[in-house]
Amino acid sequence: MNADIQPTLAQIVIYPIKSLDGLIVTRSKISVGGALEFDRRWAIVDESGTVVNAKRTAKIQQLRSQFNFTEDRSTIALQIRDENTSYTFCLTTELTQLARWLSEFFGFPVQLIENAAVGFPDDLDAYGPTIVSTATLEKICEWFPGLDLAEVRRRFRTNLELDGVPAFWEDRLFGAPGETIDFQLGDVQFHGINPCQRCIVPTRNSVTGDVSPKFQQIFTHQRQQTLPAGVNRSRFNHFYRLAVNTRIPLAESGKFLKTGDALGI
Repeated sequence: MNADIQPTLAQIVIYPIKSLDGLIVTRSKISVGGALEFDRRWAIVDESGTVVNAKRTAKIQQLRSQFNFTEDRSTIALQIRDENTSYTFCLTTELTQLARWLSEFFGFPVQLIENAAVGFPDDLDAYGPTIVSTATLEKICEWFPGLDLAEVRRRFRTNLELDGVPAFWEDRLFGAPGETIDFQLGDVQFHGINPCQRCIVPTRNSVTGDVSPKFQQIFTHQRQQTLPAGVNRSRFNHFYRLAVNTRIPLAESGKFLKTGDALGI
Protein backbone atom coordinates (compact mmCIF):
# COMPACT_ATOMS: atom_id res chain seq x y z
CA MET A 1 0.00 0.00 0.00
CA ASN A 2 1.30 3.48 -0.90
CA ALA A 3 2.94 5.01 2.16
CA ASP A 4 1.12 8.28 1.46
CA ILE A 5 -2.24 6.52 1.64
CA GLN A 6 -3.45 6.05 5.21
CA PRO A 7 -7.06 4.84 5.13
CA THR A 8 -9.03 5.25 8.34
CA LEU A 9 -12.59 4.49 9.32
CA ALA A 10 -14.44 7.80 9.18
CA GLN A 11 -18.04 6.71 9.76
CA ILE A 12 -20.08 3.69 10.86
CA VAL A 13 -23.76 3.43 9.99
CA ILE A 14 -26.06 0.59 11.04
CA TYR A 15 -29.58 0.02 9.71
CA PRO A 16 -31.46 -1.70 12.56
CA ILE A 17 -34.62 -2.35 10.49
CA LYS A 18 -33.93 -3.33 6.90
CA SER A 19 -34.81 -0.51 4.44
CA LEU A 20 -35.45 2.11 7.13
CA ASP A 21 -33.10 4.97 8.05
CA GLY A 22 -29.64 4.35 9.43
CA LEU A 23 -28.06 5.22 12.75
CA ILE A 24 -24.56 6.72 12.92
CA VAL A 25 -22.48 5.19 15.71
CA THR A 26 -18.88 5.72 16.83
CA ARG A 27 -18.25 2.04 17.51
CA SER A 28 -19.93 -1.23 16.66
CA LYS A 29 -19.58 -4.71 18.10
CA ILE A 30 -19.13 -7.70 15.81
CA SER A 31 -22.01 -10.14 16.32
CA VAL A 32 -21.70 -13.91 16.71
CA GLY A 33 -22.64 -14.22 13.02
CA GLY A 34 -19.94 -11.85 11.77
CA ALA A 35 -22.17 -8.81 11.21
CA LEU A 36 -22.30 -5.39 12.82
CA GLU A 37 -24.45 -5.75 15.91
CA PHE A 38 -28.00 -4.45 15.25
CA ASP A 39 -27.38 -3.98 11.51
CA ARG A 40 -30.47 -5.22 9.59
CA ARG A 41 -31.38 -7.10 12.78
CA TRP A 42 -35.08 -6.76 11.99
CA ALA A 43 -36.92 -7.04 8.69
CA ILE A 44 -40.49 -6.22 7.74
CA VAL A 45 -42.27 -9.11 6.00
CA ASP A 46 -45.75 -9.65 4.59
CA GLU A 47 -48.07 -12.59 5.27
CA SER A 48 -46.16 -14.80 2.82
CA GLY A 49 -42.85 -14.04 4.56
CA THR A 50 -41.58 -11.87 1.69
CA VAL A 51 -39.48 -8.91 2.80
CA VAL A 52 -41.11 -5.50 2.44
CA ASN A 53 -38.30 -3.17 1.38
CA ALA A 54 -37.56 -0.16 -0.79
CA LYS A 55 -36.91 -2.41 -3.80
CA ARG A 56 -40.52 -3.53 -3.56
CA THR A 57 -42.23 -0.24 -2.69
CA ALA A 58 -41.05 3.36 -2.82
CA LYS A 59 -43.64 4.18 -0.17
CA ILE A 60 -41.21 3.01 2.51
CA GLN A 61 -39.04 6.02 1.67
CA GLN A 62 -41.78 8.29 2.97
CA LEU A 63 -40.97 7.01 6.46
CA ARG A 64 -38.39 8.71 8.64
CA SER A 65 -37.05 6.70 11.53
CA GLN A 66 -34.87 7.53 14.51
CA PHE A 67 -33.35 4.81 16.65
CA ASN A 68 -32.19 5.05 20.24
CA PHE A 69 -30.21 2.21 21.78
CA THR A 70 -29.30 2.17 25.48
CA GLU A 71 -28.31 -0.64 27.82
CA ASP A 72 -31.89 -0.85 29.09
CA ARG A 73 -34.06 0.03 26.10
CA SER A 74 -34.07 0.08 22.28
CA THR A 75 -36.65 2.24 20.54
CA ILE A 76 -37.67 3.49 17.14
CA ALA A 77 -39.53 6.75 16.48
CA LEU A 78 -41.40 6.83 13.16
CA GLN A 79 -42.77 9.82 11.29
CA ILE A 80 -44.53 9.97 7.93
CA ARG A 81 -43.25 12.62 5.53
CA ASP A 82 -45.13 15.93 5.74
CA GLU A 83 -46.80 14.92 9.03
CA ASN A 84 -45.86 16.33 12.43
CA THR A 85 -46.76 13.40 14.67
CA SER A 86 -44.05 10.93 15.73
CA TYR A 87 -44.79 7.40 16.97
CA THR A 88 -42.33 5.63 19.29
CA PHE A 89 -42.10 1.87 19.87
CA CYS A 90 -39.85 -0.30 22.00
CA LEU A 91 -38.03 -2.85 19.84
CA THR A 92 -38.02 -5.48 22.57
CA THR A 93 -41.55 -5.27 23.97
CA GLU A 94 -43.72 -3.52 21.33
CA LEU A 95 -42.99 -5.29 18.03
CA THR A 96 -46.64 -6.30 17.73
CA GLN A 97 -47.79 -2.69 18.10
CA LEU A 98 -45.11 -1.57 15.65
CA ALA A 99 -46.23 -4.19 13.11
CA ARG A 100 -49.83 -3.03 13.50
CA TRP A 101 -48.80 0.58 12.83
CA LEU A 102 -46.74 -0.42 9.79
CA SER A 103 -49.59 -2.56 8.45
CA GLU A 104 -51.85 0.47 8.51
CA PHE A 105 -49.18 2.55 6.78
CA PHE A 106 -48.53 0.05 3.98
CA GLY A 107 -52.16 -0.97 3.59
CA PHE A 108 -51.55 -4.72 4.05
CA PRO A 109 -50.59 -6.94 7.01
CA VAL A 110 -46.92 -7.09 7.97
CA GLN A 111 -44.86 -8.34 10.88
CA LEU A 112 -41.28 -7.96 12.03
CA ILE A 113 -38.83 -10.84 12.14
CA GLU A 114 -35.51 -10.78 13.97
CA ASN A 115 -32.09 -12.36 13.50
CA ALA A 116 -29.68 -11.18 16.19
CA ALA A 117 -26.79 -13.30 14.90
CA VAL A 118 -26.30 -12.09 11.33
CA GLY A 119 -29.32 -9.93 10.50
CA PHE A 120 -30.89 -9.95 7.04
CA PRO A 121 -28.13 -9.06 4.52
CA ASP A 122 -28.86 -8.92 0.80
CA ASP A 123 -25.78 -11.03 -0.01
CA LEU A 124 -25.86 -14.23 2.06
CA ASP A 125 -22.30 -15.13 1.01
CA ALA A 126 -20.82 -11.71 1.73
CA TYR A 127 -22.80 -11.01 4.87
CA GLY A 128 -20.40 -8.49 6.43
CA PRO A 129 -20.63 -4.69 6.30
CA THR A 130 -20.26 -2.81 3.02
CA ILE A 131 -17.32 -0.42 2.61
CA VAL A 132 -16.92 2.74 0.51
CA SER A 133 -14.76 5.87 0.71
CA THR A 134 -15.90 9.41 1.35
CA ALA A 135 -14.01 10.49 -1.78
CA THR A 136 -16.04 8.03 -3.87
CA LEU A 137 -19.33 9.44 -2.61
CA GLU A 138 -18.08 12.98 -3.25
CA LYS A 139 -17.19 11.98 -6.82
CA ILE A 140 -20.74 10.72 -7.35
CA CYS A 141 -22.01 14.14 -6.25
CA GLU A 142 -20.03 15.57 -9.20
CA TRP A 143 -21.84 13.20 -11.56
CA PHE A 144 -25.21 14.34 -10.23
CA PRO A 145 -24.99 18.07 -9.40
CA GLY A 146 -28.41 18.09 -7.75
CA LEU A 147 -27.33 15.58 -5.09
CA ASP A 148 -25.38 16.48 -1.97
CA LEU A 149 -23.20 14.14 0.06
CA ALA A 150 -25.92 13.39 2.62
CA GLU A 151 -28.35 12.34 -0.12
CA VAL A 152 -25.76 10.11 -1.84
CA ARG A 153 -25.03 8.44 1.49
CA ARG A 154 -28.74 7.79 2.07
CA ARG A 155 -29.19 6.34 -1.41
CA PHE A 156 -26.30 3.86 -1.27
CA ARG A 157 -26.70 2.92 2.42
CA THR A 158 -23.13 1.77 3.03
CA ASN A 159 -22.07 0.68 6.52
CA LEU A 160 -18.41 1.75 6.66
CA GLU A 161 -16.89 4.89 5.15
CA LEU A 162 -13.15 5.38 4.69
CA ASP A 163 -11.22 8.66 4.79
CA GLY A 164 -7.67 9.39 3.67
CA VAL A 165 -7.96 7.69 0.28
CA PRO A 166 -8.82 8.80 -3.28
CA ALA A 167 -12.11 7.99 -4.98
CA PHE A 168 -12.67 4.29 -5.67
CA TRP A 169 -9.60 3.26 -3.67
CA GLU A 170 -11.81 0.62 -2.02
CA ASP A 171 -11.96 -1.27 -5.34
CA ARG A 172 -8.62 -2.83 -4.40
CA LEU A 173 -10.35 -4.68 -1.56
CA PHE A 174 -11.70 -7.41 -3.87
CA GLY A 175 -9.90 -9.69 -6.31
CA ALA A 176 -10.67 -12.32 -8.92
CA PRO A 177 -13.81 -14.50 -8.68
CA GLY A 178 -13.38 -17.00 -5.86
CA GLU A 179 -10.54 -14.97 -4.35
CA THR A 180 -10.75 -12.92 -1.18
CA ILE A 181 -8.61 -9.95 -0.20
CA ASP A 182 -7.68 -10.05 3.47
CA PHE A 183 -7.46 -6.77 5.37
CA GLN A 184 -8.15 -5.42 8.81
CA LEU A 185 -9.78 -2.38 10.34
CA GLY A 186 -8.38 -1.78 13.80
CA ASP A 187 -8.37 -5.20 15.47
CA VAL A 188 -11.01 -6.75 13.19
CA GLN A 189 -10.11 -9.05 10.30
CA PHE A 190 -12.08 -8.82 7.04
CA HIS A 191 -12.34 -10.71 3.76
CA GLY A 192 -13.12 -8.47 0.77
CA ILE A 193 -15.45 -10.40 -1.55
CA ASN A 194 -16.87 -8.45 -4.50
CA PRO A 195 -18.11 -5.07 -5.75
CA CYS A 196 -21.68 -4.57 -4.56
CA GLN A 197 -24.37 -4.84 -7.21
CA ARG A 198 -26.85 -2.02 -6.81
CA CYS A 199 -30.64 -2.14 -7.12
CA ILE A 200 -33.38 0.34 -7.97
CA VAL A 201 -33.13 2.12 -4.58
CA PRO A 202 -30.24 4.53 -5.41
CA THR A 203 -32.16 5.77 -8.45
CA ARG A 204 -34.81 7.28 -6.17
CA ASN A 205 -34.85 10.37 -3.98
CA SER A 206 -34.32 9.00 -0.48
CA VAL A 207 -37.05 11.19 1.03
CA THR A 208 -39.77 11.36 -1.63
CA GLY A 209 -39.18 8.12 -3.53
CA ASP A 210 -39.25 10.03 -6.83
CA VAL A 211 -37.02 8.54 -9.56
CA SER A 212 -34.03 10.58 -10.78
CA PRO A 213 -34.13 10.47 -14.61
CA LYS A 214 -31.39 8.36 -16.26
CA PHE A 215 -29.64 7.84 -12.91
CA GLN A 216 -28.56 4.27 -13.63
CA GLN A 217 -27.38 5.06 -17.17
CA ILE A 218 -25.32 8.06 -16.04
CA PHE A 219 -23.89 6.18 -13.08
CA THR A 220 -22.95 3.14 -15.17
CA HIS A 221 -21.18 5.26 -17.81
CA GLN A 222 -19.25 7.30 -15.25
CA ARG A 223 -18.32 4.24 -13.17
CA GLN A 224 -16.83 2.53 -16.21
CA GLN A 225 -14.89 5.65 -17.16
CA THR A 226 -13.43 6.11 -13.66
CA LEU A 227 -12.59 2.49 -12.80
CA PRO A 228 -9.08 2.66 -11.31
CA ALA A 229 -6.17 1.08 -13.17
CA GLY A 230 -5.36 -2.40 -11.94
CA VAL A 231 -8.86 -3.22 -10.70
CA ASN A 232 -10.06 -6.68 -11.71
CA ARG A 233 -12.50 -5.83 -14.50
CA SER A 234 -13.76 -9.41 -14.62
CA ARG A 235 -15.80 -8.60 -11.51
CA PHE A 236 -17.83 -6.09 -13.53
CA ASN A 237 -20.32 -7.87 -15.77
CA HIS A 238 -21.91 -4.43 -15.57
CA PHE A 239 -20.81 -1.19 -13.95
CA TYR A 240 -23.83 -0.48 -11.79
CA ARG A 241 -21.76 -1.53 -8.79
CA LEU A 242 -20.47 0.46 -5.85
CA ALA A 243 -18.84 -0.33 -2.48
CA VAL A 244 -17.30 -3.63 -1.41
CA ASN A 245 -19.15 -6.59 0.08
CA THR A 246 -17.25 -8.33 2.87
CA ARG A 247 -17.19 -11.23 5.27
CA ILE A 248 -15.92 -11.07 8.84
CA PRO A 249 -14.58 -14.37 10.21
CA LEU A 250 -16.74 -15.69 13.03
CA ALA A 251 -13.66 -15.73 15.28
CA GLU A 252 -13.82 -11.91 15.29
CA SER A 253 -17.11 -11.99 17.21
CA GLY A 254 -17.08 -9.71 20.23
CA LYS A 255 -14.48 -7.31 18.88
CA PHE A 256 -15.32 -3.66 18.20
CA LEU A 257 -14.91 -1.42 15.19
CA LYS A 258 -14.33 2.24 16.07
CA THR A 259 -14.18 5.42 14.05
CA GLY A 260 -10.54 6.35 13.57
CA ASP A 261 -9.44 2.71 13.16
CA ALA A 262 -6.68 2.32 10.56
CA LEU A 263 -7.07 -0.06 7.61
CA GLY A 264 -4.21 -2.38 6.78
CA ILE A 265 -3.82 -4.91 3.95
